[in-house]
Amino acid sequence: MLSRIAESLYWIGRYLERAEDTARIVEVFHLMLLADPTVDEEGASAGLLQVMGAPLAEVSDTSEVMRALCYDSESACSIVAAISGAREAARRARETVSSEMWEAINTTWNSVRDDGLNDLNPSVAFKHVRERCAVISGVADQTMSHDEGWHFLNLGRSIERIDMTARMILSLGTHGAWQNILQGCGAHHAFIRTYGGATSDRDAAEFLLLDRLFPRSVVYTLREAEESLAQLDHHILRAGFDDEAQRLLGGARTVLEYLLPDKILDGLSDRMAELQRTCVQVSEAITARYFSGVVAQTWHGGY
Repeated sequence: MLSRIAESLYWIGRYLERAEDTARIVEVFHLMLLADPTVDEEGASAGLLQVMGAPLAEVSDTSEVMRALCYDSESACSIVAAISGAREAARRARETVSSEMWEAINTTWNSVRDDGLNDLNPSVAFKHVRERCAVISGVADQTMSHDEGWHFLNLGRSIERIDMTARMILSLGTHGAWQNILQGCGAHHAFIRTYGGATSDRDAAEFLLLDRLFPRSVVYTLREAEESLAQLDHHILRAGFDDEAQRLLGGARTVLEYLLPDKILDGLSDRMAELQRTCVQVSEAITARYFSGVVAQTWHGGY
């Protein structure tokens, strides 16, 4: 596969996951403010903007969060910018992306451009973005051969999901909003079925970080990324790994999987920050191995 095509598919996965997860994070932020009026809106808004990599404004409030992370196409961290980036990446890989997937991406982009997202009620806007990204992912999974191209797409999606889950926990976990975080990740129903009614913050953190069966947990997603990398590497080694990205992902997964459940909330912020740094290193390693020699795409990621 051409490096140019592989890189475009990788960034389609990252941009779409960024758009969906940003909608989830901002929605959870709103739910947290509604559920707990004692939360300092300005401080929480500034913290969220900082975690998401958005420049801090003179006044940090919910309106600034919505502008910087949702509607403003000039903001590198916004949903609109992410969807625009996905469309541009899909255009670069037009010969590989299926017609149905291209139509789904283009339809989504047309629905949010020119203040289309801003014209919607926030709750409707968040749901619209989540559903459209789910449609695109479903179409990709059903209409693309699960060959190297699909694995690059899945790899980008997985790495971004790990990073964004860490961001959600960093920005909202310190406020004790674990039930809202579970809802934001679409994990609340699965969590209740697994743990029953009497639950704690530790249980919620354990499920979202360590569960091996839930597809948005960090451990599950790390395994998913590792599997795609293994499929892309056709060399069979008898010992160790020569793929730096695979080694980093495996190391991060092992640290989490062998963590004592009673210690899961200890140093959680530092652990999530380290997970974010690992995602950056993994992306750099993937770029060096698979995309070197092509013109680098512009990443609207807030790094």
